[in-house]
This record gives sequence, C-alpha cells and structure tokens, in this order.
Amino acid sequence: MTPIIFAFANLLLLLVTLLPMSRCEAWWVRGLDFPRLQFSSLAIMILLLECLLLDLTAPLSLAQVSITTACLLYQAWWILPYTPLYSVEVKTCQITPSDPQKAFKIMTANVLMSNRQADKLIATVRQNSPDILITLESDQWWQTQLDTLLDDYPHTIQCALDNLYGMHVYSRLELHDSQIKYLVESDIPSMHTWIQLNSGDLIYAHFLHPAPPSPVENDQSTERDAELLAVAKSIAERKSPVIVTGDLNDVAWSATTRLFRKISGLLDPRVGRGMFNTFHAQYFCIRWPLDHIFHSEHFRLTHLERLPIDGSDHFALLTGLTYLPQLTNGNPALHADDDDHAQAKEKMQQKGIKKDDIPG
Repeated sequence: MTPIIFAFANLLLLLVTLLPMSRCEAWWVRGLDFPRLQFSSLAIMILLLECLLLDLTAPLSLAQVSITTACLLYQAWWILPYTPLYSVEVKTCQITPSDPQKAFKIMTANVLMSNRQADKLIATVRQNSPDILITLESDQWWQTQLDTLLDDYPHTIQCALDNLYGMHVYSRLELHDSQIKYLVESDIPSMHTWIQLNSGDLIYAHFLHPAPPSPVENDQSTERDAELLAVAKSIAERKSPVIVTGDLNDVAWSATTRLFRKISGLLDPRVGRGMFNTFHAQYFCIRWPLDHIFHSEHFRLTHLERLPIDGSDHFALLTGLTYLPQLTNGNPALHADDDDHAQAKEKMQQKGIKKDDIPG
C-alpha cells in the first residue's frame, strides 16, 4: 500500500512541476508558478518519507526517489536566486556625505481597498519617511485620508477607483510629465513619471498594478503579461535611469517575470538577499513576492525592507536606492534571445499593445 501512496504523491508532484513548463496561459496553469517554495517543501517531505519507508533496493522505489529528487531540484532552481545562497545582483552602498542628494527611498503599499486603518499606514509612512509613497487599491476614501500627507508630500498623482485598482503617488521629490495610462484594460491604470532627485538628476518611473490571471478576473495571464512586456520593451530602448515598482500580481520567479527581466535588462535587488514575500500577510504558509521593484544599472541598494500594513493582506516594500551612474552597480544575470523577443511580441500583439504606447 505504501508504494502506491508514494506513486500517487509523485504523480501529483510531477504534474505541478511539468504543467508550468508549458506556455499555456490559463490561470490555473500560471498559478502553479506561485507556490514553488511550497512545492519544494512538499518534495522534501516526500523524499524523506520515501527514504524512511521504502525499500531502496527495489527498482520501483529508486524510480520514485529519482522523480521526487528531480522535481525538488527543478522547483528549487527557480527560487534559489531569492536566497542568500546566491550572489547579489545589485551592489550595496552606504549613504555618504558626498551623495545624500542622490539617495531616495520608495515605499510600495497595497492597502486593501476595504481596509479602514489608514491611520496606521500614515504612522508607518511618517516613521520610515520614504521620499515617495505608492499606494495600490486606494479608492476615494483612502485618498481623503492620505491627503493628510500633502504638507510633507506635495507632489502627487491620484487615480481613485473603487474596483481594487486605484493608485496614488505622494512624493517629496518633484514629479514631471506625470501620466496615467490604461494600457491593456480600460479600468486598470498605470502611472508613469519623471522624478527629480534632490541632486537635480532625473529618473523615470513606471508604477504598475496589472490584473492577475484568476477565475474571477482574467481567465488567462495574457493581459498581465502583455502590459509587463510592453513596459519591458520600452525600457530596453532607453538609456535613461528607470525604476519599475508595484503589485505585479506575479511572483519574482515566474516565467513572465523572468521574461520581463530578460527583455528590459533591469536588475532585481532581492536576488541574493531574500524573497521578501509580501502576500498573503495573514497566512504564513502561503506567502510569495507579489510586490516588486526593478531598476536599471544606474543605482546601488542602500535599504530593502518588508513592513506590515495593519488591516491589509499585503506587506509594504520599502526600498532605498542611490543614483551612482558612474559606477558598476550590478550586472543583469538574464539576457534575452530571439525566442524571448518573439514570445514577448506575440503576447503584446494578442492584446494590441506596442512599446510606443508606454510613456517616457
């Protein structure tokens, strides 16, 4: 009976490992990209039990152990870069008296629209003092509460919506040529702006919150993928310093995010440092990194921290960067080939979006 149980467990493990290898965009297939850490933990448990309970001299038992080991190695390969076992992709620096005007902090916070503990978030903002605050799922009620920050954060972009996709930006730093765009879906905004640092240097920022593939929103990942890849294509043709941040409704190790990084050439400061899982805040066993920050090679990392948001299902992500374009700050580990560019082009064509639709 025991070998049959392990055979069934291995069949399930094999299915959840093999299905995401396909380019199927169905929500339930793409959703298998998310729990790779959980699948790895499950594979370790199965492997330990197999070693304890199976006759390892039997060919069938060895085959089962081999399948479990292969699945474990494949799942772990995706998440390994987001552990301290991996080399960091972005160099760290300390803020020195010579570069404080080039240093800044960004806080990205999915507040959960129904959450009514805005005072706690505002207290967190005041305590951590980011230069730029980006809120997601913020509606008109949230805008009214967040406007109490205007004395300290006078530069804003506001898009209050009651469909879970409202966005707001509050900034101490000057914003120029700010735009709100509906790139793929008519009710899903994105924000794009130049940010002027205290040093006078200009950097470009994309703030994104594409809809996820799910049975209640988009039954495929096409909409999310097309938006991310169009932004990536637009970035690849620019040499200016750029930042992309927001709730991308995708995990750091998914095929889509990996393709986004290949096409754009942006760096991920989490690589070699940790996963910084921001969702789900209430359930420890089902957490993964949905809130992201990527940036060009013009920056070094000064700070990276996950912060609690009372009442929300997300943690906030607080990132400190210093603009040091004259230095080698890191090198992208991923590079796009012809197949990557063809795949991105196909996804964008499916939703009728072009790189020229992206501001900046």
